[in-house]
Amino acid sequence: MFLTLPTLLTWARIVAIPLIVGLYALPWKIELINLIATVLFVVIALTDWLDGWLARKLNQTSSFGAFLDPVADKLLVCAALVLLLQLDRVNAMVGLIIIGREIAISALREWMAQIGASRSVAVHMLGKLKTMAQMVAIPFLLYNGTLFEVIDTRLWGTLFSYTASVLTVWSMGYYLRMALPEIRAKAR
Repeated sequence: MFLTLPTLLTWARIVAIPLIVGLYALPWKIELINLIATVLFVVIALTDWLDGWLARKLNQTSSFGAFLDPVADKLLVCAALVLLLQLDRVNAMVGLIIIGREIAISALREWMAQIGASRSVAVHMLGKLKTMAQMVAIPFLLYNGTLFEVIDTRLWGTLFSYTASVLTVWSMGYYLRMALPEIRAKAR
């Protein structure tokens, strides 16, 4: 199951990271780079939905795919946030909150899996809402202009990034609260 179509789409998200970041090293107009980076990010982000759908549709789900999918998502989001920090388009605290939460919850999930309690930190709707807010904020901030001569993407991207930060803290609290009984039981 290492080279199925769904897994290849997941790998594509990882391979796209240096492509998106590398665009900003090109001697092109920043507006063109922003547009290409935005389109590339959106297309690659959509593969997250597509690879899961294909895995279920083609009966190609695997434990490797289940492992790689969230890793690809976290790498893509974290790389985009670091890029946006470098471009001074996202607040540093927003970046720290989101990246810090990803590290903390990944570690918590790994530990809970080791003690046989992974169900207590299964994906929840709050985590999905957090991801959705991030996936709207990032392309808006990458674009960094006026869309359709009406939408100020910097403003909306900033609002969605703050929303993502709030949902990030909220979902982290939820996952920690759900894991607390297992943590207490193992601490005895």
